[in-house]
Amino acid sequence: MSNIRRLVLDVLKPQLPSIINFAKQLADLEGVDGVDVSLIEMDSKSESVKITCEGRNINYSEIEEVIINNGGTVHSVDKVATGSTIVEEVSTQQDTESTLA
Repeated sequence: MSNIRRLVLDVLKPQLPSIINFAKQLADLEGVDGVDVSLIEMDSKSESVKITCEGRNINYSEIEEVIINNGGTVHSVDKVATGSTIVEEVSTQQDTESTLA
């Protein structure tokens, strides 16, 4: 079975821990080489964040466990890359036409 190399999640989390500490916890997991956490929206008690993890062998269950242990919830898995190399999404003519309409 192929390893997860990139994982992009939409997550709702409390304001604490900060996205700095949140990213550090995720980056400390075995198989994760790097993490990007972007703040999408914030209200008085919570933050909506986009989390991108990259690595050689990402364990989704461990990622989800860190999120849940910090009071967060995974709203959606927005992108996954697996295999021996990361394949980047490619724009097609259909993508260009839909933005022109």
